Amino acid sequence: MAILSKEEAQAILKKVIGFSKADACEVSLNGSDGGNIRYARNAVSTAGQISVMSLAVNSTFGKKTGTATINEFDDASLQKVVKRSEELAMLAPENPEYMPLLGPQDFPESTTYNAKTAAMTPDTRADMVAKSLEVSKAAKLEAAGFLENSTRFNSVMNSKGLFAYNKSTNVSFSVTVRNQEGTGSGYIEQDFNDLDKMDTLALSKIAAKKANGSAGAKAIEPGKYTVILEPLAASDMLGNMFRGFDARSADEGRSFMSKKGGGTRLGEQLFSENINIYSDPFNPELPSSTWDRDGLPNKRTQWVEKGVVKNLSYSRYWAAQKGAQPLPFNRSIVLEGGNQSLEELIKGTEKGILVTRFWYIRSVDPQTLLLTGLTRDGTFYIENGEIKFPLKNFRFNESPVIMLNNVEALGKPVRTGSGMIPPMKIRDFTFTSLSDAV
Repeated sequence: MAILSKEEAQAILKKVIGFSKADACEVSLNGSDGGNIRYARNAVSTAGQISVMSLAVNSTFGKKTGTATINEFDDASLQKVVKRSEELAMLAPENPEYMPLLGPQDFPESTTYNAKTAAMTPDTRADMVAKSLEVSKAAKLEAAGFLENSTRFNSVMNSKGLFAYNKSTNVSFSVTVRNQEGTGSGYIEQDFNDLDKMDTLALSKIAAKKANGSAGAKAIEPGKYTVILEPLAASDMLGNMFRGFDARSADEGRSFMSKKGGGTRLGEQLFSENINIYSDPFNPELPSSTWDRDGLPNKRTQWVEKGVVKNLSYSRYWAAQKGAQPLPFNRSIVLEGGNQSLEELIKGTEKGILVTRFWYIRSVDPQTLLLTGLTRDGTFYIENGEIKFPLKNFRFNESPVIMLNNVEALGKPVRTGSGMIPPMKIRDFTFTSLSDAV
């Protein structure tokens, strides 16, 4: 019962709204169904199937709101959860930022659902993991990985007539491959809505190549270097930056988008002219829901154009405070790039460092977005357009804002994490110390 159709979800939500005696009522109904396989040291360790569904009721009297949840769906249980949310609302303090419910909205149907991904079985997952294990066993390496697929639905209805529904699928895969001596390590991760795009064999070969190639790493002096960041490494850095495209935190002086003395950096040239960032729920490689949790439509939005900040996101409350239009931030971000492959970027580099990914990233200064962290799972020295030898890992201190001002070249974007991110060639990237970790 975990995946309901639009009509089935709508019927339950209508019933719950009918039980409400509150001034305003909003009900969300969500469910997921999927499975996973985890493996380590070239052997499967766990496998599972998970199916869940839950309903949440927000009841409001004046500006006082109470929330209750339940995972039983008979009439008596639905009446009970509505009554409980109303009891909690009467006990709650007033919310000074409460916004009235939205009325009916028109949301186009998304492209987030793929029937083949939804039809995955335990045998499908087993076959995909077997292909990954073939690679590590044949190369006498050791692999640890995780494969997971899910089908989800999300729906919401309120007492003012708003109704929204979305169904989506996802399959994700990650694997760490190490040599038996523990001196070399490689890593890859990938996720898609469409199962046909997931190739665990090819991905595992990349991780295995890095594991073999990173053994016998040499130490070089920390400092400022030209780096080529693989899309995963670039995504690791940029995820922190994307969270800063929020008007309220900028207006309140809490982010890198805050202007000294007050105001925001909207309209400023904040990055290099070759930086263009947008979100689009209908991007074929990165589809997402056409509505957000506040009941606002997600539309194609240009966040940065030729390095200039074009938009900041506004919640309904903050938009009302500032006389602006509400604008949700869709996490399905696309950073436009060029047509060069990662290999072509390497070939065009006289001296530099190739970074597979970063980890243990921590904020140093939220105002400048200065971050610190470590390289991991394959760091290599480039000379005359070729990878010459593996490097010991570094600690870095760098801001993605400065990073995007030092872009020399951008490759072809690929899906990584929740975005479409290109490999990047960056000058003057700051490494501060060495790390002995593999």
